[in-house]
Amino acid sequence: MVVGGVSFVYEGQYSGIVLQAGLGTVCIIGVMYFLWSAKIIKATPAFQAVIISLTMGIMVLYFVSIILSLFTSVAVPFLHSSGPLGILVTLFILGVASLNLILDFHFIERGISNNSPKAGEWWAAFGLLITVIWVYFEMLRLLSKIRNQ
Repeated sequence: MVVGGVSFVYEGQYSGIVLQAGLGTVCIIGVMYFLWSAKIIKATPAFQAVIISLTMGIMVLYFVSIILSLFTSVAVPFLHSSGPLGILVTLFILGVASLNLILDFHFIERGISNNSPKAGEWWAAFGLLITVIWVYFEMLRLLSKIRNQ
């Protein structure tokens, strides 16, 4: 319902953006899966540490932005702006979200090779779903910022 509601709002403001964001998300998933399956990008421990750290940093940034918007009129610079730096910030966040797909694919592969219990399948599917939704939302944000310029 949340994805549908957010999509409805964006589509109301920018006609055709949902289809573009959906196609962009599918393309990102396909490219990331290809890069992972061809072993071009490997989920090494260092890669995992960097991506998890960046993801946690982005989540803290979003949390601070939400708290600031609720209680003050202060905004996090460039996070919501449509200027060139705002677009670059969104591109960076979209890149990190996309690289999280590599971690999800690696988690699924490890679960299969280790004969994880059924609960592991659900965690893997849930993690992949959350990452795909994040990539989709960031794609929506990027396209809306580009259209605002």
